Amino acid sequence: MRKLCTLGMGALTVAAVMGTGLTARADSAGPAAEHKVPGYQIVTLPNANVPNFTRRTVFCPFGKHVTGGGGEAQGPGAVLVGSFPRADGRGWIALGRQTGFGSVGISVYAICAI
Repeated sequence: MRKLCTLGMGALTVAAVMGTGLTARADSAGPAAEHKVPGYQIVTLPNANVPNFTRRTVFCPFGKHVTGGGGEAQGPGAVLVGSFPRADGRGWIALGRQTGFGSVGISVYAICAI
């Protein structure tokens, strides 16, 4: 079962990702050019298995702030437990759990703008 909460499309950039050793990507061609929000960009943190209830965070590029976001929990019995912005407005956090397993696949998405 998959739970999904995402918004929009975005721009190709690389941003640092906290606590994962991974890099987040966003798409730079396409629908982003149609948006009238200055610096509009979607930054994604690809799916990775983490222990249940572990927060995964994706950050907006320097100079941008989060305007929205979402997360996705993947795996049998996976549940997205939380999806919310960082208190400082620099990124988005998601966490989940998977019934019967010690880990769950979590993806995170942040909508960023200037």
